[in-house]
Amino acid sequence: MVKLSVIVPFFNVQQYAPDTLRSLKSNAREDFEFILVDDCSRDGTPEILARAERELPGAVLVRHEQNGGLATARNTGIDRARGEYLTFLDGDDWLAPGYLPRLLAAVEGLGCDFLRTDHVQCTARSRSVHRVPVGRRNTVLDPRGAILPADRSTSVDYAYAWAGVYHRRLLDKGVLHFTDGLRTAEDRPWIWKLHREAESFAVVSLLGVFYRRGVASSLTQIGDVRQLDFIRAFDQVIAETAADRDAGVLLPKAVRTYCAIISHHLGSIERFEPAVAKQLKSLSAAALRRMPQDVLDEALDSMDLQRATRLRRLRRRPAAAGVAA
Repeated sequence: MVKLSVIVPFFNVQQYAPDTLRSLKSNAREDFEFILVDDCSRDGTPEILARAERELPGAVLVRHEQNGGLATARNTGIDRARGEYLTFLDGDDWLAPGYLPRLLAAVEGLGCDFLRTDHVQCTARSRSVHRVPVGRRNTVLDPRGAILPADRSTSVDYAYAWAGVYHRRLLDKGVLHFTDGLRTAEDRPWIWKLHREAESFAVVSLLGVFYRRGVASSLTQIGDVRQLDFIRAFDQVIAETAADRDAGVLLPKAVRTYCAIISHHLGSIERFEPAVAKQLKSLSAAALRRMPQDVLDEALDSMDLQRATRLRRLRRRPAAAGVAA
């Protein structure tokens, strides 16, 4: 019986993969499996993973013939997973020794659908602890109740899939898969769905995931067209939340978050390629017009003057024909 499946996508991370794999080895247990998904890497990553398949206890290596992106690679791992619980790690991050057994013990002790944890963000030589924005710890809570309030950072804003562990019943319920093909913001529709459809969760003050920030190959550092997938991701959040039984209560949070992300990207538009920057403006303007306009008005009224002014100006931008993300 496999107790825990750890799904780890890799793409062109030969510099970091050895650290990731060593950290998995320091967490190995006879009832753990490590599903290593090579998302069609073109550097030395495939050779590193081939060696890990032989040397890492519980390793299962899966190769993509075409690059599908992080969401698709995670789905490949989910489909191969045999564990009672599932968790994730990215191929350029790493775990503290013995972290996974402690994570599993915590979720089994609480008996909830999923568990969320804090993490350590690593940028060059600096380290900073990032905490789940939920005050109550080691207590089983209602995930739906942790979505609000709209004007504060909440659990759905802490969208890191690898900062937690998930019972297999969520997979059987159809909640754990990601939206295929999303190349950025893939965690956003996923975390919203998780909080709307799961029945119980908890937060524990367990540190053990080290998230490597500022990696040159990461999409967060690249200003090409793939960054614009955040629009498709948040369109999905809005559409699914609008269909929810509590749409009237939850939509203000979804719309306000979408607006904040658009404003964030506009505020650093200089990092985008010129053609992509133009698309960003056009697609964001169209997104604002698609939102429920009364909810959008309330969201803009509640935001600071700089962001609200930027978004209102964008909202008035003439629609451009034939532009797609």
